Amino acid sequence: MIEMKDVTKKYPNGVLAVNGISVNIKQGEFVYVVGPSGAGKSTFIKMMYREEKPSSGSITINGIDLTKLKEKKVPYLRRNIGVVFQDFKLLPRLSVFENIAYALEVIEENPRNIKKRVLEVLDLVRLKHKARFLPDELSGGEQQRVSIARSIVNSPGLMIADEPTGNLDPETSWEIMNIFEEINNRGTTIIMATHNREIVNKIKKRVIAIESGKIARDEVRGEYGYEI
Repeated sequence: MIEMKDVTKKYPNGVLAVNGISVNIKQGEFVYVVGPSGAGKSTFIKMMYREEKPSSGSITINGIDLTKLKEKKVPYLRRNIGVVFQDFKLLPRLSVFENIAYALEVIEENPRNIKKRVLEVLDLVRLKHKARFLPDELSGGEQQRVSIARSIVNSPGLMIADEPTGNLDPETSWEIMNIFEEINNRGTTIIMATHNREIVNKIKKRVIAIESGKIARDEVRGEYGYEI
């Protein structure tokens, strides 16, 4: 599903964030991206949804070469990629239902289909009873569950999560991971950058460790491997 070949990213200030990375990720995989702060993890995943462009090398997702993709085509690429952030990025004046529905409204989905699909994903993240609540009426964990629901409402084949449990307490983090596992079991590829050692070591998945912009480890059922 994802192929990177000799990818390098150097920022204008001279920082070499990613240095010659090559990796393949298959459809349906669940991959943790780990490593020290500043190692290049965020740049690595941002290039997958064209938030950043590599300085050299190629990135292909589902046969689409992102390095050659025209800017006007980027929104269409992102329709097939769900992104979950550490800070939720919900629209504060919209209800839970409206936040999720917005992702379908912008692609002009049929209103009847929007309602049906939003209720389906709210059921998946166990928040149907709070559909009319505003984000600031929810706990941090509930806001993250809304963010997850929004990211999968258009049934993307790929979900990218950047420190999704970073602002959550341990119990809530496990609830979020249970939802991720359920989404992955339904066939969605998940790539998750994380510093959560306990989760990585307990829920065994593929681990890609990045250090100084390079892949230091790539293990099928790996461990976190760093002191926190």
